[in-house]
Amino acid sequence: MYIPSITSIENALKIFYKNAEIGNKEMIVLFGNRSSATIARLKKLVKTEMIQRNIPSFCAFKVNTVVAFEVWEIDINDLEQRRQKIKELSL
Repeated sequence: MYIPSITSIENALKIFYKNAEIGNKEMIVLFGNRSSATIARLKKLVKTEMIQRNIPSFCAFKVNTVVAFEVWEIDINDLEQRRQKIKELSL
């Protein structure tokens, strides 16, 4: 299953830490401008996992952020380490 690349480390970290659930708006910031079909496919993957884990959604149009990042294999710890290294190297 193809998962698009994130637009930036900063965007991913902001979205992860600021949102309990994410929807189309956050996903476009995270992955860039994608088709509505791609956004729907990505959300469907997460909703399926949420059902398996018995995690409720507070909004029908959004998905749990933690589950989403796990399903999309976006490693927050790795991103934080990379951001720290960028700061250390003044890049």
